Amino acid sequence: MPVNLTPPNPATLHAVPGVRIGVAEAGVRKANRKDLTVVLIDEGAAVGGVFTQNRFCAAPVQVCRAHLAKGYGIRAMLINTGNANAGTGQDGLARTHQSCVALARELNIAPEQVLPFSTGVIMEPLPVDRIEAGLPAALADAAPDHWARAAEGIMTTDTVPKAFSQQVQIGGAIVTVTGISKGAGMIRPNMATMLGFMATDACIDPALIQPLAKALADASFNRVTIDGDTSTNDSFVVIATQKAAHARIDSLDSADGRALAAAMQNVARLLAQAIVRDGEGATKFITIRVEGGRDGAECRQVAYAVAHSPLVKTAFFASDPNLGRILAAVGYAGIDDLDQTGIDLYLDDVHVAVKGGRNPSYREEDGQRVMKQSEITVRIGLGRGDATDTVWTCDLSHDYVSINADYRS
Repeated sequence: MPVNLTPPNPATLHAVPGVRIGVAEAGVRKANRKDLTVVLIDEGAAVGGVFTQNRFCAAPVQVCRAHLAKGYGIRAMLINTGNANAGTGQDGLARTHQSCVALARELNIAPEQVLPFSTGVIMEPLPVDRIEAGLPAALADAAPDHWARAAEGIMTTDTVPKAFSQQVQIGGAIVTVTGISKGAGMIRPNMATMLGFMATDACIDPALIQPLAKALADASFNRVTIDGDTSTNDSFVVIATQKAAHARIDSLDSADGRALAAAMQNVARLLAQAIVRDGEGATKFITIRVEGGRDGAECRQVAYAVAHSPLVKTAFFASDPNLGRILAAVGYAGIDDLDQTGIDLYLDDVHVAVKGGRNPSYREEDGQRVMKQSEITVRIGLGRGDATDTVWTCDLSHDYVSINADYRS
């Protein structure tokens, strides 16, 4: 079961003017499941995206990058689950292009105006014939208020759809931000087996959309890890349809730019945290906050060392306050001049270690009380500076092994 995460209420997901979404059952891998989603975008929207840093990236990632670079103006997205179209070579690229051509033909646009996305099993041919056959049903289903259907339609091993929405007043106008994501395993920063899509009707300078997408990802999806694996298909796309009735935002440092970015960061953060809460086999949601670093990169380096440690993660699953495992991970994080006598460790309100050693007032029962919680904050002080950063992760359970052992069956 996911950790304190419930399915979204469709009524709380605001439609974004300029975006329509349709979902269909195409039988990409399994029958009787929503596995094909189209997102239709009005002309004039600004679209940006960030993608996996895995050099072994899937065919749709390669095509998305190429289509965005052409600058023709993105008018549609095509998303399939059940098949990742990764590790498929030139044939995979050809099948991705074929799917873009098929949707472009239906919409009377250029294939380069379509962004394709795939998620699922790696190294299997994409059944593009099934995708083509499913397009009419997906297009007939297209409506502005189908965000919840899309959140369900992009799931793979997820147990709960992930979608959040927020409205904010900018320049006297109500601006909407709505997003969906999927992901539950093979999750690691630099993007992960995740797809994320966010749209707003805000009016912004198109030149801002790409840096905005990167900034949003860096503050959310690039702060989560489930198992340390960086996937082949990870993608996060941001759409600004320019439909809201406010003056165009020409700088993200302006008051309006900051207000928009804050709302979008909140939605992105909720989406990213939902992925961790629904991590494969997860029973606990863990925040790792590292303070007192010389810079943010150093803090993240330590946080990820702790978050990726199987020994730490299994201790959390067992509610076992074997907290020397956390200190050991801090020590091998790779900070060569780290002074262990400056390290402090807290579990929520419990001060476990002070100046690199066990706090004389720490009691095992206090540590275990916190470890039994479904949500836990680990706070690590390095005593080296003023920088702080945060990573979100989960525990590692028996079910994680079972889910991934049986994934293709």
